[in-house]
Amino acid sequence: MKVCLVGSSGGHLTHLYMLKPFWKDKERFWVTFDKEDAKSMLKGEKVYPCYFPTNRNLKNLIKNTFVAWKVLRKEKPDLVISSGAAVAVPFFYLAKLMGSKLIYIEVFDRIDKSTLTGKLVYPIADKFIVQWDEMKKVYPKAINLGSIF
Repeated sequence: MKVCLVGSSGGHLTHLYMLKPFWKDKERFWVTFDKEDAKSMLKGEKVYPCYFPTNRNLKNLIKNTFVAWKVLRKEKPDLVISSGAAVAVPFFYLAKLMGSKLIYIEVFDRIDKSTLTGKLVYPIADKFIVQWDEMKKVYPKAINLGSIF
């Protein structure tokens, strides 16, 4: 199984990295910002940089859609996992068209209100994971696995 882990640097990337017990023995690659925290955390991993800032930035959404097209066609992941933010959107929609399975993890600091990325990918995610029971009211089909932390 080949896994694509896509997310903004900072907390989103930290969420994905904390899933190491799942991804450590799988073929994988990462898509994140070319920033120092990401470089440090992902040293030795296969990483594709994406454009930032992403939130509500139409220009970088378009650029990241081209990045997603190129990377997904090359790598052909079986599974795409993200915890946000906006960079996940083009990767999820294009990966869905290419037959990949999608898992989205809504961020820990959202207890009773959706994120914009969560709203956008919820309809197409194969598994949508929340970390609080209250979020099941926001995302009825979500699975609450509790805190990643």
